[in-house]
Amino acid sequence: MRWGILATGGMAATFTADLVDLPDAEVVAVASRTEASAKAFAERFGIERAYGDWESLARDEDVDVVYVATPHSAHRAAAGLCLEAGRNVLCEKPFTLNAREAAELVALARRRGVFLMEAMWMYCNPLVRRLKELVDGGAIGELRTVQADFGLAGPFPPAHRLRDPAQGGGALLDLGVYPVSFTQLLLGEPADVTARAVLSEEGVDLQTGALLSWESGALASVHCSIVGGTANSATITGSKGRIDVPYGFFFPDHFVVHRDGRDPERYAADPADGPRASLKHEAREVMRAVRAGETESPLVPLDGTLAVMRTLDAIRDRVGVRYPGESGAPALTRG
Repeated sequence: MRWGILATGGMAATFTADLVDLPDAEVVAVASRTEASAKAFAERFGIERAYGDWESLARDEDVDVVYVATPHSAHRAAAGLCLEAGRNVLCEKPFTLNAREAAELVALARRRGVFLMEAMWMYCNPLVRRLKELVDGGAIGELRTVQADFGLAGPFPPAHRLRDPAQGGGALLDLGVYPVSFTQLLLGEPADVTARAVLSEEGVDLQTGALLSWESGALASVHCSIVGGTANSATITGSKGRIDVPYGFFFPDHFVVHRDGRDPERYAADPADGPRASLKHEAREVMRAVRAGETESPLVPLDGTLAVMRTLDAIRDRVGVRYPGESGAPALTRG
C-alpha cells in the first residue's frame, strides 16, 4: 500500500521509519509547506516525490493513504484537503482542536466514502486490546474507578509548540488525550466532567486534572502535565479486583491483574512489541481496513474519536482554555 506523508516533523519521521520496515507498505510521497523541507525528508527516507505544498500530495493518484502529522491546529485543514480529494487519511492525535472540527472531518469522510482514522496507536496495541477484553469479560467485576496520568518534566520555553496557543499548545491536547482516551476505551463517554488547571501566561494549560463520572457510578481521575514528570501509569479498579498498568500505559510491556482471593496474574507483551511497535500495528490496521473496503476501523471508531473530543472540549471549557480562531461554545454534552 502506497503512503503519502503530510508534514516533516518528529512524529512524521518516527512513523515513516516504521512504515519503511513493513514489507507491504511503501512511502511514495511527502509534502511540507516548503519544498526544501519536503526534499530533505524525502532524501532521508528514500521517498520518490517531494511536494512543497499540501495540495499536490492530496491530488496524487498514486497515494492510497495520507498520514497527517502536522501540529493539531492544522489537522482540520490538512486532513480535510486530502479527504476532499478522495484520499484515505490517518490523522495524528489529537484528531483536531475541538469537537466541531472533528465532526466536520468525520462528516466529510462519510460523505466522500473514504477511510478516516485518528492515529490513536494505543487502541491498536495488542496488550491494550487484551486488557480491554479482560475488563469487558468481567475479570475484575463492575468498573468502579480508572486513574491515569501522563506528564513530562519540561521545562518547555514559551516559544515551544507545547506553550503556543496558535498550535493548540498545552498539556491536555498533546498528553491528556491519552488518559482520556484510555478511560473512554473502557467506560465510554462520561456523563459529567469537572476539571482544574494551572495556566501559562500564554493561556495554555501547564497541568490539568479532571474527574469524569458515569451514570453507572464509575469515576475516573485523569491528569496531564508539561511541568512535571509523572508515573505515566494507570490503574483500573472493579468490584472484584484491579489492574495495574505501569509506566507507559499507552504502550505497556506488561500489566498485572489482582483478583480477590487469587495470586496476581502478569500479562506481558510479545517481545517484538517494543515501545514503538504500536505504530506498526496502527499502520497494519489502516492497511487491513482500506484493503477490506472499510471506511473506518473497528479498533479506532470515529464515533469514539468524536466522544473523546467532546470530553476534551468539556475539560477546556471548565479550565478556561480557548485557542485563536475558535468560535462558539465547546461541546459539553454527549451528542
